[in-house]
Parts: sequence; C-alpha cells; structure tokens
Amino acid sequence: MRKFPNLPIGLVGLACLLILSGCKVGPKYVRPQVPAPPEFRGSDDAAVSSAAKDSIGDQQWSQIFKEPELQVLISKALANNYDLRIAAQRVLEQQAQVKITRAQQFPTVSAGGSGAGADIPSIGGTNISNPLVFGGFNLSAAWTPDFWGLYRRQTEAARDTLLAQQWAQKAVRLTLVEQVASTYFSLRALDTQLAIAEQTVKSRQDSVDLTRRLSDGGSVPLADLRQAEQLLYAATSQIPQLQQQIQQDENALKLLVGDTPGPVTHTDPTALIPPPATLPVGLPSQLLERRPDVQQAEAQLMAANANIGVARAQFFPQLSISASGGVGGDNFPDMFKSGAETVYGIGSLTQPIFVGGKLRGQLQLSEETKKEMILNYQKTILTALRDVSNALITADKQRAYREQQQKLVAAADDSTRLARLRYQSGATAYLEVLTTDTNLFTAQLNLAIAQQNEALALVQLYAALGGGWQ
Repeated sequence: MRKFPNLPIGLVGLACLLILSGCKVGPKYVRPQVPAPPEFRGSDDAAVSSAAKDSIGDQQWSQIFKEPELQVLISKALANNYDLRIAAQRVLEQQAQVKITRAQQFPTVSAGGSGAGADIPSIGGTNISNPLVFGGFNLSAAWTPDFWGLYRRQTEAARDTLLAQQWAQKAVRLTLVEQVASTYFSLRALDTQLAIAEQTVKSRQDSVDLTRRLSDGGSVPLADLRQAEQLLYAATSQIPQLQQQIQQDENALKLLVGDTPGPVTHTDPTALIPPPATLPVGLPSQLLERRPDVQQAEAQLMAANANIGVARAQFFPQLSISASGGVGGDNFPDMFKSGAETVYGIGSLTQPIFVGGKLRGQLQLSEETKKEMILNYQKTILTALRDVSNALITADKQRAYREQQQKLVAAADDSTRLARLRYQSGATAYLEVLTTDTNLFTAQLNLAIAQQNEALALVQLYAALGGGWQ
C-alpha cells in the first residue's frame, strides 16, 4: 500500500497548542440581585398560606380546574391551539440554529474526483490503439481553531436563545390555560344570568297576567298594569344581550381550542361555582424559578452576556488551517504509483487592524444590550410579584363581596315576597313591588357576576404563581 507524505507537523502542532491553551473571552454570567420580600402582600388572609413551601402554582392544571367540561376544553386547546403550535415551531427553528452555529467549531472535510478521456483515431497516419485517459481524486480539510472562544460563545448564545424560546413556549401554554379557564367561567356566569333572566320573565309574565285581570275587573288602576309590564320588559330586554355574549364567548373558546365557531357544552347554569379553598402560595423566592416569563427574561440576559464574548473575540487574531491531498494519472493504475500523489497544507493568521470602529461598535452594542436585558429581567420579576399580590388581594376581596352579595339576594328576595303580600292585601301601592322586584333582579345578576369574579381570581392567582405550563 502506498504511504503518503506527512502533513506539515508544525501547523498541526501549533493548532493543538492553541486548542489546549484556548479560552473564552467575555464576562462570566452572574445572575443580577433582585430583592424579594419574605412574603407576598395580601398573603395575610386566613384562606392564604405563604409560610408553606407548597404552592398551587406547582400543581397540574387538572388538579386546580376539576370541572369535566373545562378539562376537556383545556386538553383540546393544548393539543390544537395555533399560538401554542407556533411557539413550538419557533423552538424547533432555534434548535436547528443551534446545530448550524455549533458546526462552526469543527473541521470541514470534502472529497472530489475528476476524469477525462479522448479517443484519437490516428496521429500522423499511426493508429492509436488505447484512448488517452486523465483522472484524479482529492481530499481536503479546513479548520479554524476556536482559540478565543468565538464559536463557543456563539453556540452559547444560540443555546441560551433556544432556552428563552422554550420558556416562551411554556409562557404561551400558561396563558392559554388561563384564557380557556377565564372564558369558561365567564360563560358559566352568563349561563346563570340567562337562567335568572328567563325565570324572572316567567314570574313577571304571571304578574302581568294577574294584574291585567285585576285591572280589567276594576280592582286595580291601569297604572299598576303598566308598571308590571315595565318590569317584564326590563327582564326580557336582558335576554338578547346575554345570548349575544354567550355566543361570543363560545366562539372565543372555539378559537382557543383551534376549532371553527360553534356551540360549546354547558354545565347546569343553576350549579354554583364553588369558592376556592385554602390557597397555599409558597414563597416569593420560589416564584422566580416557576414563572416562565422570568425564566425567559433570564435566558435572554444570558444570551446577551454570551454575545459580549462574541464581540470581544473579534478583536483577536484568527488562525485558519487547511490541508489537501490527492492522486492523479493517465489511467486508474497509474494513480497509485510513486509520484502520483500531491499533499500540501496551508496555515493563515488574520488580525483586524482597521475596520472603521466596527468592532468597538459591536462590543458597545452587545454591552448596552446586556444592560437592557438586566433591566428587563428586574422589571419582569417586579411584575411577577405585583401580579401575585394583586391576585391575592382580588381573591380575598371578591370572596368577601360574594358573601355580602348572597346576603343581599336573600334580603331582597324576602323583601319582594313581603311587598307582594302587602300589595295583594291592599296595604301598599304597586310601586313598592316594582322597586323590590327590580332590586332582587339586579342583586341576583350581581351575585352571578360575583361568583364569576371569585372563580376568575383563582385562575389569575394560579397563573400569577406560574401554574399551568407543567
């Protein structure tokens, strides 16, 4: 077997020396210090516990939202929602970018071959029995040793960007669960309000019929009939508006689950939404590790930090090494004879001298970008703390409001009952019935809204604590 001459030992040795002593220029990442309070504001309520390490944000969404219809909707949304699918595609795109960037660290090797032939019938009257054949094979390699960590920093930045995209995908998932649950509870409240309106219409229609008979018989004035009709029409006018909002919420849910507009299965509108039980929220320090937007902001900061190393590495010389070898001959056997081979290697060193301030501008840009990412990271943390505090306060106050609204409905219902009895006995005018009935109808609608807002407070607290993406 034919032995080829050795490649230039000096170039290979120099490359190995550079790699062994290589380093990565640029700052080492250090997480910025952001002061976190010992507990969340609003966590002093009896139904809230911040002392325990457990948090509802650590629980799966199926453990928080146990209504079967809601679980089906969330499952469909997580499988079909277009925003979530777009976020997943962005992750795949960045994964490909990491592969492209990482490939710069390795040598490139290529092979090639060529051949040519000519069949010449005669030269000067002499016949040529064998055609002329020329051919050859070659193998080449090139490598730029990453002495200053340029390619490693680029790969680091690409991986951090990938991490940011992965956390962005989780943030979309969290928001999607929150949107589906919020829209579902809004639909439940509208169903309840529609049932109240329809029941009120039925009751007031009976009252109109009775008042009309009494008016026709001369027992009550015509004004009482007109007042009874006012009550009826006030209730009937609510129904089209509620039906409109219901259908719009159904369409919103259909979009979230990746489907065309259409009806959605509804729970019994008379069933009350149960108030949330004790709410463990954990500690503020745990929140920073759970919130996808906080993690995304930190990953973006890490990528910006790595890009400073990329910019600094541009100031230093870059060594490039290439080698090539091959064989050639007039025919295939001749390619492997002594002297048919060629081997050579080339090394080059490039040092930027004057580029019009471009390198300093790139370094300044990367440093200023990192400062921006630090501010964004700190703001994201403060926003997360505010979200949890607001959600805790809302959960507490909405619970208190719903409890008072229930008492108001009970009092208004009894007041309406007594007013009707007084009117039937002739002890009062129909105006008292009109007033008490209107107050009852309004209180019942407000109670349905209060129950909705209490359920929404749980949804918002769960999302604020970083739950829903697990």
